[in-house]
Amino acid sequence: MDTAPRAAQTKNQFGTFAGVYVPSILTILGAIMFMRANFVTGEAGIIGALSILLLAKAVSVLSVISVSAIATNMTVRGGGAYFLISRSLGPEFGGSIGLAYFLAQALSIPFYILGFTEAMAFALPQYSAWSADIAYAAAALLLVVAWVGASWAIRVQYVVMGALALSVAAIFITGGMHWSEATFMHNLAANYTQHVVPTPEGQEPHNFWSIFAIYFPAVTGFLAGVNMSGDLKDPSRSIPKGSLLAVLTGFIVYLLIILVNGGAFSREQLINQPFEIMGQMAPFGMGVLIALGVVAATLSSALGSYLGAPRILQAVARDRLLPFLNPFAGGSKKGDEPLPALALTAVITFGVLYWSYNIAQGDSFNIVASVITMFFLYTYGTLNLAAFTEAFGRNPSFRPRFKQFHWSTALVGFLACGAIAFIIDPPAAVVAVLVIGALYWYLHHRELRAAFGDARRGFIYTNVRNQLLRLRSMPADPKNWRPTILVFTGNPSTRDFLVRYANWLESSRGIVMIVNIIVGSDERSGFHHLRATKQIEAYLEHNNLPAFPIAVATDDLSIGMEMVLQTASIGPIRPNLVMLGWPSERTNLQAYTRNLKSATAKGMSLLMIRGKSLPPQMGQRSIDVWWRGRQNGSLMLLLAHMLQHSIGWTSARIRILRVVPREVEKEPALTDLRNIMEEARVEAEPVVIVTEASFREVLQQHSMQATTVFLGFATPEPEESQAWRDMYEELLEGMPTTLMVQALDEEDKALLG
Repeated sequence: MDTAPRAAQTKNQFGTFAGVYVPSILTILGAIMFMRANFVTGEAGIIGALSILLLAKAVSVLSVISVSAIATNMTVRGGGAYFLISRSLGPEFGGSIGLAYFLAQALSIPFYILGFTEAMAFALPQYSAWSADIAYAAAALLLVVAWVGASWAIRVQYVVMGALALSVAAIFITGGMHWSEATFMHNLAANYTQHVVPTPEGQEPHNFWSIFAIYFPAVTGFLAGVNMSGDLKDPSRSIPKGSLLAVLTGFIVYLLIILVNGGAFSREQLINQPFEIMGQMAPFGMGVLIALGVVAATLSSALGSYLGAPRILQAVARDRLLPFLNPFAGGSKKGDEPLPALALTAVITFGVLYWSYNIAQGDSFNIVASVITMFFLYTYGTLNLAAFTEAFGRNPSFRPRFKQFHWSTALVGFLACGAIAFIIDPPAAVVAVLVIGALYWYLHHRELRAAFGDARRGFIYTNVRNQLLRLRSMPADPKNWRPTILVFTGNPSTRDFLVRYANWLESSRGIVMIVNIIVGSDERSGFHHLRATKQIEAYLEHNNLPAFPIAVATDDLSIGMEMVLQTASIGPIRPNLVMLGWPSERTNLQAYTRNLKSATAKGMSLLMIRGKSLPPQMGQRSIDVWWRGRQNGSLMLLLAHMLQHSIGWTSARIRILRVVPREVEKEPALTDLRNIMEEARVEAEPVVIVTEASFREVLQQHSMQATTVFLGFATPEPEESQAWRDMYEELLEGMPTTLMVQALDEEDKALLG
C-alpha cells in the first residue's frame, strides 16, 4: 500500500450536502427518469411499476445500510466502495470489485451521454444526424469540467440541480393538470405489449423482470456520493446521512412520477412517447424546462461518473495491488485530483462512443446498460457481503456508529443482488462473474501482503470456534479416524523427509503439527522460541506445505517432548499419531523410549521413520506392508492407502506380505489377506511367502527394491532400549525408507471395520 506522504497536496473538504447528497441525487434522477420511467409505467402498469420501484429501492436501501455500517466503523479515505470492500474483505475482493466498479462507472459516462443524445434526437429531430458530434462535444466539455477539479464540478452541479428541480416541478405540474381517475384506473394493471425481448424462438413481450432490468439503473446513483469519500471532511458522518437522504428523495420523486403520470397519459403515450409526451402536454411553455431537465439529468450523471471513476482507480492504484496500475496513483498538487486516472477514463468514454456510432448496430445503449447493471449489482452485493462478514463473524473491532444495521439485512441484500442479476440477464451476469472472478484469481495468486486488515480472518475465526465447540461434544469414532500427526523434526530444513512423509500420510485429510524443541538456557528461551517458530513458518511457506508450527524452548530435550505431548492440541483436536526419526547413536535411548511410552499412554499411536532421503521423482513407486497379525496391521494398511492417494504416489503399488512356515498354510493365509483387503476396501497385492528362513533374510530378499516399507513394532522397556535398537539396526541395514508403526490396540482393531 502506498503510504508515501503527500505534504504538498491539499485535500478537498466537502460536507454532506455538497460531497454526498448532490452527486448522489443528480445520478439517481438521471436518464431513466426522463427516458424510461413512463415506459415502465405503461408496460408494467401502475401496480407493477410500484412493485418494481419498491423492489429496486429495497436493494438500494439494504446496500446503503451496509455501506453506512462499514463507513461508520472505520476511518474512510479515498476510493469509495473499493475502500470499504478492500478493508473488510481483503485486497483480492477489493481489487477485483474495485476494478469492476471502476469499469461500471467509466462505462456509465458514455451510457449517460448516449441517453442525452437520444433525448435530443426526440426533442430536436432536425439535429439527429449530428448525434455523434454532439456526443463527442458533450464528452469533451464534461472532461474539461472534471479536469479543472471537483470543486468546480460541484459548483456546476449546483446549477444542474437547480435546472433539474425546475424540470421535476414542470413534470408534476404537467401530469397534475391532465390527471384523471379514469386514466389512472385504466393504467393500473400490466399490459406487456412491446415485442422486444429476444428469445431462441424470436421476440417475446416484455415481462416483469425485463422491465425491472430497464428500471434498475435509476437506483444505482447513491454510490456517486460514496465515490467522493476521499474529498469529504467527515466521510463516516457524511456517507450514511447523505446517501440515505438521496435515496429517500429519489424514492419520493419516482413514486410521484408513477402516480401522477400514470393517471395523466394513456398507456400508448406512456409506452411510445415516454419523453416527448411530457414536453408536448406541458402548459405555459414548460416543455422547455423538461427538455432542459433531461439535458441536466443526463449530463450531470455523466459528470458524477467522470468525478467518481478516476477516484476509484486512483485508490486501487495507490494500494499497489496491480503493478500496471501504478501510473494512475498520482494526483494533482491542488485537491489531489486523479488526473492520470481521469485521462484513462476519458479514453474509455471516447472509445465506447466511437464503438456506439461506428461499429454497434443500434443496440449499444441497451448493451452498455446491461453490463453496467451487472457490475453495479455485484458491487452492491459485495458491499453487503462485506458488512455481513464483519457482523456475523462477531469481529470485536466491528462497532459501527450506525445502529440501524443487522447482519440479516446485509445477507438479504447480498442474496437479492445475486438472484436479481441472474434473473434479469443471465448472460450479462455470467460475463460480470467471469471478469470479477478472473481479477480475484489474479490478485489471490499474487499472494498479496496488504498493509490493511480484513474481516475474513474474523469470520473464519468465528466459524472455526463454533465448529471446534461442536466437535468437542461429539464422541470420537474410529470409523471417522483422520490423521493428526505430531512430527518431532527439530529444524525442519534438516529433516525434510520427515515433514514430506507426514504431509503424504496426511493426504489433505488430516492435520500436521511440526515440532522443534530448542535446548538452551532459560534466559533466552523467549528469543529461541520466537526464532524457531518463524523458522518453521518460513520453511512451510517456502515449500507450500499445510502444517502448523510448534516450538518449545527448554533446558532438557526429554522434558520438552513431554511438554509437547501433554499440551499439543487445537481445541478438541488432539494428536493421534506421533512421528519421529530413528534414534541415532547419540540419542539417550532410555529417555527416548520413556517419551514413546508416554505418547501411547496419552492415546497416540507411534510412527518412526528410518531413512534419510526422499524417493526419486521419476520411476514406479511401491509400498510394502509386512503383515504379522492384526496388531499394528490395520493402521499400517490404512497409512499405506493414504500414502498411495497423495500427490506423487497415485500410481504406487501396494503389496501386503506375510510369512508362513509351511506350504499348507499358504492358501488360508492368502484367503485371510484377501478378506482383509475386501474388508478394508484397499486395493493391494497379497503375497504369502513360504519359508523357514529368518525374517531379516526374507525382508531383505523381498523388500529391498520397495520405495517404502511398513513394519510393526512394540516399544521396549527403557532398560532394554539399547538391545532393541541394535536388533532393528541389524534387521533394517541397507533397507529403503522404513516406517515402523505401533498402533493403540483398540484403535487398530476398529480402524478398518
